[in-house]
Amino acid sequence: MRCPFCGHEDSQVKDSRPTEDGAAIRRRRQCEGCGARFTTFERIQLRDVWVVKSEGRREPFDREKLARSVDIACRKRAIDPVRIEKLVSGIQRQLETAGESEVPAQVIGEMVMEGLKGLDSVAYIRFASVYKDFREAKDFEDFAGSVKEVGRE
Repeated sequence: MRCPFCGHEDSQVKDSRPTEDGAAIRRRRQCEGCGARFTTFERIQLRDVWVVKSEGRREPFDREKLARSVDIACRKRAIDPVRIEKLVSGIQRQLETAGESEVPAQVIGEMVMEGLKGLDSVAYIRFASVYKDFREAKDFEDFAGSVKEVGRE
């Protein structure tokens, strides 16, 4: 494993343990070049999934990109990181087990929206504002009103 600090090719595993949800192995490593310590995660990948963007471009599914998007929506919210990790892992698992090698980006966006809806209403609105491309305050107001109505039911 290449060191993220100095780029040295070799590192030594100092500690390995499963993550809380059991979906990955967390490894603490030490670079043999500079001695820096860093963490890596090893996950099962069932199949290669390609994301088809709205303009037709294809790119490989990137779990870290999905996790960053969810993290940004959940920033400064009192949400347990384990719940966020479970949401991201669940979406990835659904995509890999669906049997499709190509998935429209819109489908992934809807999966995130559905997951955030049950996790935190503010994170849900934050993600929706980017995903649905809100242009003005009225867009937020209308969407937030619909979230309140869903919460009352």
